[in-house]
Amino acid sequence: MANGGFLLVLSGPSGSGKGTVSEALMKKNEEIRYSTSVTTRKPRPGEVNGENYFFATKEEFEDMVKKDELLEHAFVHTNYYGTPKRFVFDEIDRGEIVLLEIDVQGALQVKEKYKEAVFIFLLPPSMDELLNRIRKRGTESEEDIETRFSNAFKEIDFVGEYDYFVVNDSVDNAVTDIENIIAAEKLRVKRHSDVKELVIKPKED
Repeated sequence: MANGGFLLVLSGPSGSGKGTVSEALMKKNEEIRYSTSVTTRKPRPGEVNGENYFFATKEEFEDMVKKDELLEHAFVHTNYYGTPKRFVFDEIDRGEIVLLEIDVQGALQVKEKYKEAVFIFLLPPSMDELLNRIRKRGTESEEDIETRFSNAFKEIDFVGEYDYFVVNDSVDNAVTDIENIIAAEKLRVKRHSDVKELVIKPKED
């Protein structure tokens, strides 16, 4: 886009801290918009359509897929989830930075349809630390932990598909690194149609 806005895709293996880093990044940078997904699951108490999710029926979702209205989509735990193009592109047209926190497979779908996005892979400081983080959550059985850990190795193989990597040794450091990436991306010439005007237009008295 030619107005400074762009899509920022953040992904990484389970336990890398994507959700925590995304939340901290948004708290510090109010101009970043979180990508609102569309889902076929029912709204939970307090959830607002258009804010938490765009809620749709299965038929409506499948129609969106047929019309190629989603950047990516997946079937997770008996429900569909996807990223609507219209929301993302409307925000980018306004000059906004849209943050999409998503798994590796979803990111690869986005890259296939929208190469202009900026892709960041969040890495743990070590695989041992990744395993410790998964265990500390205390929400999975040992079998599930082993599966997630095994999948993490497979997902890291895809880091070469990304533009940048950030090591999440601490949330503050990871957020700073992402902010630096955003600052550099904002200055890409291709994101602006009026760069020359910044220096050649007459100064106002």
